[in-house]
Amino acid sequence: MFDPTAFENMKIVVEGVVYDHDLAGKIKVIDRDDIVNTAKLSRSYTVKFSLVQTTSGKLNPTAAIVLEAGLENLAAELLNTSEATSQAGCRVDILFRVAHKNDPRVFKLIRKVIEGTWGENRRVTQVVSFDPLGDHSIIENKVSVSFDRLILEEQIDDLTEMVNYMVRSLEQLIQIDR
Repeated sequence: MFDPTAFENMKIVVEGVVYDHDLAGKIKVIDRDDIVNTAKLSRSYTVKFSLVQTTSGKLNPTAAIVLEAGLENLAAELLNTSEATSQAGCRVDILFRVAHKNDPRVFKLIRKVIEGTWGENRRVTQVVSFDPLGDHSIIENKVSVSFDRLILEEQIDDLTEMVNYMVRSLEQLIQIDR
């Protein structure tokens, strides 16, 4: 028998919280990836969801939480030395996709919503994509919240709060006049 890795434990917590919200009828899980990269000895887990209730006529924003652990994270955990334990965790990124008008005011409102929920000390980026030959009035905005640090197993309870913040963020993003 072996002990599950920190990544595995965190993945199970995230999966449980997300599916609890899904079973409660608050969100709908729309995609999930659980990838083992044997060439780089890395793992990634992504679960993507949207709100069940949407405002009619508006496109529904989506959210995804991404956990990633590389070889250095696994090795640190298995070596179990005092220097290595600071690397025994995983990176967590929060992603939102929102379709909206190509209007600078909407970008600012989105940033205000995300920073209001996640705090101003998080790195928030917005990357826009659109069809260069099509209509530019509606664009797709990929908003990411990065923590710029590893999440350790001792902080596993924070993952539950992150999922709750994601749901809250979606509820606020859907209210923006897009």
